Amino acid sequence: MAQYDTIINDGRYFDGTGAPSSIQNVAIKDGRIALVTPNEIEDVDCQHIINAHGKWVTPGFLDTHTHYDSELIVSPSLSESVRHGVTTVLVGSCSLSMICSETEDASDIFTRVETVPREKVLPILQKNKTWNTPKQWVEFIKTLPLGPNVISFLGHSDLRTGVMGLSRATDRNIKPTETEMQKMESLLKEALDEGFLGLSTMCLKWDKIDGDREWSKSLPSTYAHWKEVSRLNDLLRQYDRVHQGAPNAAQVLQINQYMRECMGIFKKKLKTTLISRMDLKGSVYLSKITNIAAQITNFFNGDFRWQVLPTPFTVYADGIDVVFFEEFGAGEMALDLKTEVERNSLLKDETYRRDFRKFYGEKLSPRVWQRDFGDAIILDCPDESIVGKNFDEVAKARNVHVVDLFLDLVVEYGKKLRWYTTVANHRKSVLKNMVKDKKSLITFSDAGAHIRNMAFYNLPLRMLKLVKESIDENQPVMSMEEAVWRMTGDQADWFNVDAGKIRVGDRADVVVIDPAGFHQNLEEVSWGEMENFGLQRLVNRNPGIVEHVFINGKHAVRDGELQPELGQQMGFGCFIAAK
Repeated sequence: MAQYDTIINDGRYFDGTGAPSSIQNVAIKDGRIALVTPNEIEDVDCQHIINAHGKWVTPGFLDTHTHYDSELIVSPSLSESVRHGVTTVLVGSCSLSMICSETEDASDIFTRVETVPREKVLPILQKNKTWNTPKQWVEFIKTLPLGPNVISFLGHSDLRTGVMGLSRATDRNIKPTETEMQKMESLLKEALDEGFLGLSTMCLKWDKIDGDREWSKSLPSTYAHWKEVSRLNDLLRQYDRVHQGAPNAAQVLQINQYMRECMGIFKKKLKTTLISRMDLKGSVYLSKITNIAAQITNFFNGDFRWQVLPTPFTVYADGIDVVFFEEFGAGEMALDLKTEVERNSLLKDETYRRDFRKFYGEKLSPRVWQRDFGDAIILDCPDESIVGKNFDEVAKARNVHVVDLFLDLVVEYGKKLRWYTTVANHRKSVLKNMVKDKKSLITFSDAGAHIRNMAFYNLPLRMLKLVKESIDENQPVMSMEEAVWRMTGDQADWFNVDAGKIRVGDRADVVVIDPAGFHQNLEEVSWGEMENFGLQRLVNRNPGIVEHVFINGKHAVRDGELQPELGQQMGFGCFIAAK
């Protein structure tokens, strides 16, 4: 009888703590790390031995900002993350869980914001949703054949809607009654008792509601007065849990509210992570302001971490359908219209165009989009003569204003006009400074959302490549040990969950990586099937890097291939409760 289930020989071993790596042999038994030794492991009966010479053996990565909330219900393998070495995913971000609110409400606060079609999500919830409390949701999750492990926030928009109803929760003139506040506190307490990591909120006004009832209102969390949020924060402090938030990008000083709550002055500090610190092309100064805000907060005994995406933030769009157009009135007006006929009528209107051109010319106000169509490349269009060009050069060739050109093309071709632009993190030197800041949380993949607009499923690999290249250039951003730790043990410890390390006795969430594969372009995207949704979505495909993935000791990826048992059999991922 074999002493071990799996032996991984002769790999460069990273334990997830940031300790020096070394060549080790690793044995797995019954879902746990049974042995780590530089000596040869003798087990002649072991049927599963991996030669990891020249490879890296790391803990499975944590992705602590995803929107897999609906997908995990019908496609629990979450294979687009697992194939890149992610073994633990965090759902319930951006105030959006699917727990307390009724079925249609849960769909409508999610689908437009995260750009997953309502006609796909709503039937999934109608067929499967039997829960309305955190405890019931956890019981349901435990019945699924999960691919990766799952950890969760309770979303404030979901919580507020479940207690107040969608209409009242999105009325600026209505505050929750004391009875409703006590119900919200009770549900949040239940979530924390069940092991939820904390509460996620939203202040960004762009994120809008879907459906026919409250169409185009901002998310319920944005209607809450700060006193409401502060009461819920008191519970998070009691449990030493986390507040995830997103300030309003158009009101930079709003971050002060989060800072005051986070600081440990006259009260217990509150772990806080905000979305997100970026080097925006359109607002270069914001990265410096966010850094100063974090330093001040932590100086006054706070525990504050910006989320940082360790790669250029490139966004793809179909016609005018792209979220950052919500940040200005003219774009918001177009996106608020449901039918193509209504939109086209608006886009042809000269008064509307004048407003759009006025906004486009404003370069100093706070913004995410850099307002530069010369920095936007046409990927696909029925007029093949303009494919590969930017909008500005096409406009100059036609002797028209670039805004008029863009709107003309949208009217003529609609969503058949596909284009992209890089919004942020385009300067590698600035990006390196952001990721090496130890108070940065290396996350924000948005996996499972924005299925036609972006793909950062391989975020951990992009981080490793960034650091590896800096080491190869003799200008190291940090050690490889620290880079691995930042996406494993660091995040697991901060969120207080049992993950991210592969010492003896730890859960056997293990990844075997071939560093020679990092020569390829990890920013490339391709199309892949969204399992059980009948859709194609943007994904990442990077063959030759992640060779093996183990989740709770079970082989999820073998020789670079997803195993058919993933998402079909129990025993891979599980719900991990906060400690």
